[in-house]
This record gives sequence, C-alpha cells and structure tokens, in this order.
Amino acid sequence: MQNLFLSLLAAAVTVHAYGSGGSNWDQAYSRAKDALQKLNQTEKVGLVTGVKWMGGPCVGNTYKPQSIDYPSLCLQDSPLGIRFANPVTAFPAGINAGATWDTQLLYARGAAMGAEAKGLGVHVQLGPVAGPLGKNPNGGRNWEGFSVDPYLSGIAMEKTIRGMQDSGVQACAKHWLGNEQEHYRDTISSNIGDRAAHELYVWPFMNAVKADVASVMCSYNKVNGTWACESDELNNKLMKEELGFPGYIMSDWNAQHSTVNSAVSGLDMTMPGSDFSSPPGSIFWGSNLEAAVADGSVPQSRLDDMVTRILAAWYLVGQDRGYPPTAFSSWNGGKANVDVTADHATVARAVARDSIVLLKNDQRALPLRKPKSLAIVGLDAIVNPAGPNACSDRGCNNGTLAMGWGSGTAEFPYLVGPLDAIQKRATADGTKIVPSTTNDPTAGASAAAAAETAIVFINSDSGEGYITVEGNQGDRNNLDPWHNGNELVKAVAAASKNVIVVVHSVGPIILETILAQPSVKAIVWAGLPGQESGNALVDVIYGDTAPSGKLPYTIAKQAADYGASWINAETDDFTEGLYIDYRHFDANGIAPRYEFGYGLSYTNFKYSGLWVNVYTSAGAANGKVVPGGPADLFEVVGQVSVFVRNNGRVAGAEVAQLYIGLPDSAPATPPKQLRGFQKMMLQPGQMGRATFELTRRDLSYWDVQQQKWVVPSGTFKVYVGSSSRDIREEGSFRVRRGW
Repeated sequence: MQNLFLSLLAAAVTVHAYGSGGSNWDQAYSRAKDALQKLNQTEKVGLVTGVKWMGGPCVGNTYKPQSIDYPSLCLQDSPLGIRFANPVTAFPAGINAGATWDTQLLYARGAAMGAEAKGLGVHVQLGPVAGPLGKNPNGGRNWEGFSVDPYLSGIAMEKTIRGMQDSGVQACAKHWLGNEQEHYRDTISSNIGDRAAHELYVWPFMNAVKADVASVMCSYNKVNGTWACESDELNNKLMKEELGFPGYIMSDWNAQHSTVNSAVSGLDMTMPGSDFSSPPGSIFWGSNLEAAVADGSVPQSRLDDMVTRILAAWYLVGQDRGYPPTAFSSWNGGKANVDVTADHATVARAVARDSIVLLKNDQRALPLRKPKSLAIVGLDAIVNPAGPNACSDRGCNNGTLAMGWGSGTAEFPYLVGPLDAIQKRATADGTKIVPSTTNDPTAGASAAAAAETAIVFINSDSGEGYITVEGNQGDRNNLDPWHNGNELVKAVAAASKNVIVVVHSVGPIILETILAQPSVKAIVWAGLPGQESGNALVDVIYGDTAPSGKLPYTIAKQAADYGASWINAETDDFTEGLYIDYRHFDANGIAPRYEFGYGLSYTNFKYSGLWVNVYTSAGAANGKVVPGGPADLFEVVGQVSVFVRNNGRVAGAEVAQLYIGLPDSAPATPPKQLRGFQKMMLQPGQMGRATFELTRRDLSYWDVQQQKWVVPSGTFKVYVGSSSRDIREEGSFRVRRGW
C-alpha cells in the first residue's frame, strides 16, 4: 500500500522551487515589494478587486496590470475538485478524506487536486475547508470539511494545503470564522467565547497558516456582532498578528459590506467585485477604494500591504514562471481544452475505499464470499437516470449520493454506481443479482425474498443554502435517512434473514430503527465517495481490502444527544463552548451509538507497551510569532508510543489514536481530546510501533485572562486506543509549575 501511495505522489506532484516552505515567504515578499514599486495606483486597486460576477472565465477574477508580468488572477471552487470545468476528477468529499485518518492519502488528494487546478490555469483553488468545523451535526456544509475534531481537521488542512501548493496552485483556507449553519448565514452573529474560539474553531486554521496557506476566505456571518470580513479582531489581531499569517484574506462572494472599514480591518481582496445581480450592483472597492486612499480614509500603506500580500502568495508557489493560461470558462459548460485528470482516479478510489467505515458486522456477514444470489435494493444503488450531473451544483438527491450540493461541488466525469460495480463482480463470481432500484418498500421486500443476501442502500443529503432540496434549505431538517430509508430497511429485513445496509451520507444519521431489525447483520458507512463510489465499495465488501476508515464525528442514539443544532434565529451564542461532539458526550456521560474514531476491520488488533516521555525541562515560551502562531507552541515537548499487533488472519490498517486529559489545575476542560493518530498497515501477525509527538500546543489551554496558551501544572492523563471510547492503554505524566 505504501509503495502505491508513493507512486501516486510521484505522478501527481511537480514540486516548484518556491514550494510552500516557510523560509520562502521572505523571498516571496522581497520579490513582491520589487513588483509593487512598478505598479500605478489603479493597477494596485485592480489587483485587490474582483472584476464582477461572470466578468471573466472563473468564479473570481482580478484585473490584469500592464506594468508587471502578472495575470488576471483566476479563483475557482471547490474543495473536492474544480467546479464548472470538465473533464476533472470528482474526488471524495473532505469528510471522507478525514475519515481515512491517513496523512499520505490526504497529501496525495491535495496534490492531485492542485495538479488539476494548475493544469486548467486556476491560480487559487477555494479550499480546503476548516469552517464549518461541524458543531451542529445537521449543518449543511459540514461534509466539505474533514472532521468535527479540530486536531484531525488541522492535520488534514495541513497535509491538503501542502499537497495543493506543492503542485503549484494557491490554496484558500475557508471559512473564517464561525460559519456553522446555512440558515441566516449572511446575517447571523456567531457569538463565540474566546477560549472556545481558540481551542476549537481557530485551531485548524493555525495548522493551515503553519502550512503556508496562500490565502484565507472570511465568511458571510458576523462574529460577536461584527461582520467576519470587517472584523479588526478576527483579521488583523487574530489572523495576521497572533497567527502570523503572511498571505491575504479574501471575502466570500458578496461578504463585504463597506469600502473603508473592510480595508482598515484587514480584508485584502474582495470577490467577486460586485453583487450577483445584473447589471452589477454595489462595488465597494475598485474606484471607490482608489478614492478612499486619495482622501486619506484608507492609508496608502494599507493598500500597498494588500497588494504585497497577494503578490507574495503568487511568487510563493512559483506561479510567476510558466503557469498555464486558464483553459476553461465557467459560463459555457466548462469544457476545457486540456485533460488534466491523469491517473487521479486511482487517488480518488483509494480515498473512497479507505474512508469506508464498517459500523457493524455480525456473524461475519462481510466480506461477501461468492454468494449465490444478491438483492440490491434502493434508488441509492444506481446513478441518477438523468445523469450524475443532471442537477446544477448537485442540487437534487436522485440516485446514489456521492457528493453534497452547492459551490463545493465538481462535475462528475463519470460516476460508478454501486449496482454497476457489484454486477461486474457478480458476473465474475456467478452470483445472481435481484435488483429493486426504487425506494418502494414492497418492491424491495420482494427482491430480498428472492435472494440469499440483501444489500439496502440509503442516504442523507445536505449542502449550501442557496439551493433547497426536498425542503432542506442547505442544513438538514433532521438526522433521519432520506426517502423513508428506515421503512425500506424494515421491509427488506422482514423478508430476508441476512441484510447489509450501505449508507451514503453527508454526516451522522440516527440508526436506531435500522439496528432494531435482527436481520440487519452489517452496516457499511460510505459517506460521500466521489466518482469511484461503486468500485471502492466493492473493494471493501468483497474483502479485497479490509475496511480501515474511522468516524470523523460521533453517531448518536438520538439527535438531542448532541446538544447542538442549527437554529432558526439570527444570533447563535455557541452555548456548547468547548463541549461539541465526543467532548460533549464524554463530559455528560452520554453513551453514543458509534463514537468518534470508531471503525471495525476484518481483522483485530492488540495494543501493548505504552511508553510516555515528556520532557521535564522544556523551555519557557519565547513569544516569537511564526506562520501559525507563537513558535514555541509547535515545539515538540515529548513522545508517546505504543505497539500494535495484527492478531487476525488478514492484512489490515489500524488507526492508533492518542487522547490527552488535562490536569485538574486547568479550567473546566473536556475529559480527553485527540492529540495524535497514526495509521498503520499490518500483515497478519505483524507488530508495529505507533509514535506520537506532543507539542506544547497539544498540552495547552487558552487562558482568557492572560491572552495566551498555557500549559497547566499537574498530572496529565494519556489514553491510546482504537477510538475515543475504545481505550486500550492508559498512562500519565506530570508537568511542574512554570512551563
């Protein structure tokens, strides 16, 4: 498996001299300042202002200056592939990439997406996503990000960004900050406490900045009463000063509300430059910004800083040398004059396969072993009969679900439906297929009664709020399967003694009705697998590869157990504080149905030999700020390791997970929090050693009074295991006062 990943990386990545190494910002800034001197005032304003919606080939475009060799910048969605272009690869969604818990695959996916963006002449790819983090399990766009856990999300952001920028495209970390629901997203105020902001919502953006992300997109909502794109606290003080961000902050499309205030509050680029109406409406920058600088409302130095940041990001990833011209138009069907997909389907399939989470597998129902007959039940088993791209921005749920809806989508070059892939395998095995590809319970039961085993496909969809699908305005109305999925499973389970349920979903659904059916022997959680959906599923359910995905969120027994939901109001006080997802379940003693980090395999793993070594002489904080935050936060202050042995009969990959509990001297904190993970491929009988490096940040909490990260003194608890609840080894270490 490792050799495959290495070959994928070699095929997908062309590393530029101005890659994404931290020291390269200095060189990029030097070149940007030289270029700045050659620009006139109108050109400077043009570099920071979008040309208007549909004013160029991409969803965002800037004005091209004449004084320097610099293009009209092309900015394009999305976080799972290139929107409005074809052919491109439709990768598994971010939430699936997170479910792999595989740093090599996260990098490979980012590198492949970046290679396609560069090949199409896209300068800035609008992703990856760390906001929404996903505090609300029914939030519409959670699937665009990687996990509700900030540590897992942060590692995924870092690996994805490095992959993208090593391929030559600028990454854009979004949405900054607190954009946790679609309802009222452009008016709501997300009122977030300082500590929760730092320890949850800001955390993955720290990783993004540490990875030298070129740009950050501010969100539509207000944060603590101020528009995110016009917040001096968020943009100047937190992002640029505290996190040391050297790149540029751009607005989400139409998230700007003023000329002067947005400029002095830290916004560096406005998109799309006008509103979406035709003819164009309000333009806050452009000539208005030029006038504001002329009359002194916006300092000249602020405009020069905007331009320098944008130019530096362009130099940082090497776009000043031989970058391809834009090879498509978003507005004419997106047909590109070049095929950039290369062998990226291999990466897409690997991510889809290794993100599948096996939730239940009683009586060894899986893997399938050349069954005599299989009933395939549910509309989700087949591709939308009208075609996988029949609905604009995937704004419908007809056929198998492989991505959510909204601007975070891409066109499918093809979509391998589950039934098609299973049928191909069944033909080779001599298995009879009995299909019922509707959601009619009676028809499904009839098919199930005629087969040895029945596989039922159900789903749950969500997306961006500008599209409403079946009454769901972006956010999900509930956590039930769509299209009466519970009733479909009940009918099939009444007619068959051996039922497997496959779930394609944007996030958690409540499975209690399904689990109450004795005939349901296995549940396969396939998420949003992208174009290789069916092939990846067959890889796992037939045992060619043991399942190795782990849940990137918690599946509850009832929706109320989460303690969070999107609200039908214009103020969200984030009353959950630090206690979201498994942190909430642990602190309140709530039993989940399937906990964060959970996932079965076809083999089993034994943990032993926990070793903890935390340095007792770590130096005090030095205050130096580097990209990501204070430099000392990222210093390694110790290691934890554990041996993991494959005790089964087949090869499999295990994700060893490290959780840390802070001492009693710390203010109220969740009982344990993820602070390390390692995915290990092990042959039968093979033992490996998982090693986790702990940084100062991993052991810290945000002290609101001191306004800094603090390592508390006392005894830290160490938990290592197969999930957040399946802890196999425990230990501890002490930290003296004065760290």
